Amino acid sequence: MDWLIDLYSAQPFWIWLAIGVALLAIEVSMTTEWLLWPAAAAGVVAVLTALGLPLGWTGELIVFALLTVVFTVLARRLIKRINPGDAADINDRDSRLVGHRAQVVQAFAEGRGRVFISGSEWAAEIEGEAPMVGESVVVESVSGSRLKVRVG
Repeated sequence: MDWLIDLYSAQPFWIWLAIGVALLAIEVSMTTEWLLWPAAAAGVVAVLTALGLPLGWTGELIVFALLTVVFTVLARRLIKRINPGDAADINDRDSRLVGHRAQVVQAFAEGRGRVFISGSEWAAEIEGEAPMVGESVVVESVSGSRLKVRVG
């Protein structure tokens, strides 16, 4: 343990840099999106110690904690501004179908039929009046591999 104290006394920059790199490595491997900001805060503290600011171990921990909170809050606000609400993931094809038009390719019988949308054919359900083959319907929701549609 004395070697760690000696290393910190000699150059606290390396300790903070190691903490930042370790947090960043964990973030990259686990993609939690929570460890990125403490890693950035550790990097800033490393730079501050390299510049020779006489913060001491306690002061560095306080700066690290404050920067972690500030970075996290600012990042969450930025993310909310860029992606307000729960917008569908661009890679989630099923969620992107909601609200789009589909064409009936197999007649509906007892509320079930088939529609064509986004380059593929889907099983579909409808309540009420069944549309004819070739008519257009709107996707209301996706449940597994089945679409719920309505005339519209």
